[in-house]
Amino acid sequence: MSATFRGVLLSSALVAAAMAAGPLSAAPGSLPEDHRTLAKSTSYDGVAAFLESVDGKGPVTVSVEGKTAQGRSVFLVHASHGGNPPFRILFYAQQHGDEVSGKDALLYLVRDIVRDPALLPKDVDLWVMPMMNPDGAEAGTRKNSAGADLNRDHVTLFQPETEALHRVARRVKPHLAVDAHEFGRDSEEWTKKGWEKWPDITMDGLNNPHFDPERIAAARKRVDEAAGAEEKAGHRFLRYWVGGAPPDDEQRHSAPDTDGGLNGVGAYGGLSFIIEAAVRHHAKNPSADLGNRVDAYLVLFRRFVAGAGHRAGDLAVVERARKLPLPAFLPSDALWVNPGGTVTEFPVVEAATGTVRKVPTANLMTEVAVKRTVATPLGYSVVPEAAREIAALLNRHGLSFETLAAPRTVTAERCTLLRVEEEFDDVYSRYGGRTIVTRGNAKPVELPAGSLWVPLEGEGALRAAILLEPTAMYGLWQYPRLRALVAWDGTIPVLRVVGTSR
Repeated sequence: MSATFRGVLLSSALVAAAMAAGPLSAAPGSLPEDHRTLAKSTSYDGVAAFLESVDGKGPVTVSVEGKTAQGRSVFLVHASHGGNPPFRILFYAQQHGDEVSGKDALLYLVRDIVRDPALLPKDVDLWVMPMMNPDGAEAGTRKNSAGADLNRDHVTLFQPETEALHRVARRVKPHLAVDAHEFGRDSEEWTKKGWEKWPDITMDGLNNPHFDPERIAAARKRVDEAAGAEEKAGHRFLRYWVGGAPPDDEQRHSAPDTDGGLNGVGAYGGLSFIIEAAVRHHAKNPSADLGNRVDAYLVLFRRFVAGAGHRAGDLAVVERARKLPLPAFLPSDALWVNPGGTVTEFPVVEAATGTVRKVPTANLMTEVAVKRTVATPLGYSVVPEAAREIAALLNRHGLSFETLAAPRTVTAERCTLLRVEEEFDDVYSRYGGRTIVTRGNAKPVELPAGSLWVPLEGEGALRAAILLEPTAMYGLWQYPRLRALVAWDGTIPVLRVVGTSR
């Protein structure tokens, strides 16, 4: 076999396994001609064989960006007509191994571009990571083979799969990124009421309160316009939400935290989205409507690639965002609220009859509210005892820092970790990991040699602040491996430096 993924040779045994997988891969790299007939998701071997078949065809090249704990490849597809296209897009799917339709839709998107390169506009530089979690995909599990939820790993980057994604994001600096998932149409809270969830597909845009309002608004406009495009294609669309069943249980839109891909990749300054298609987990054959889910995904993927009249505006918004200075204050605590008590007519489907009804609820939270802020420091210092672990974290994020060769005196604030709350919190509608921190007064501090100095300057300043701010309610200390760096008396090893050295 002569084709390579930039020097990574696919073995003939891999392709033979893909061919033996059944009708889906009856020939190397084949997909059913019409995606709407797809009745079985593409396996890892099928993905590898398909990508081998399109590598070097038309505007498409394929490489391997990383390896999983079990040795499987995390593939990266690049589609470009050459030159320096001004608008860069990153699509990635199957962070959760048992959520498949986004992956399959991306394979069809790549196939169609290979067949008709005119489908890729000349001003678009497209990057695709179709199968982020191949170990979980092969096992049929949400988590990877290390037992980690990849969509909760965008802060620590402990896992090779998420580290690979962020490496690509730093290199590509996408103007637009999409994280593809699935949600259960028939979750227990709904089936107890005899209901199913109404939409075929949902989407939301980045929403972390560290991000500039113009960029959040530009993403929201794309979300609002998606409903018409999906309706035209015969699919039901709602803005992404999670939570219990209306009217009594709380619902909210996508989490504002940066440990997920939506805001974790959004921290690189582009527009960022999460899309989830609806699957019936408890159906006799959950794949029976796979083709329909793939079709709903393709409506949105194609719309993003084509631009839908937004290209120039989105490019301008992102370029302005990337030049913004840090704000004077950093949000350290935020939550979803419904400030005006707005009543939403929430659509549900009567499972027995298929009848659609609308349930009035005032428990759909509509806005992210900042509950607490702190003044933005000049930077952060890390004590020598924690320097090795935090330096590795900063390196995984591609953030610059200095290791002090000699003591340096600064004015700094020390913070103390009082406790970590692990239980689900109904107010925040958030799983455990809330770090309750107190902040001390600013005092002269001598940073010993071996300390790290992380200035908040340059293009990585916002990402460094999001990552290291010790007062953040969902900060580094929620993770046991990093919590072990906290001193016996709760002193956090990251100092807020508010005055320059003398």
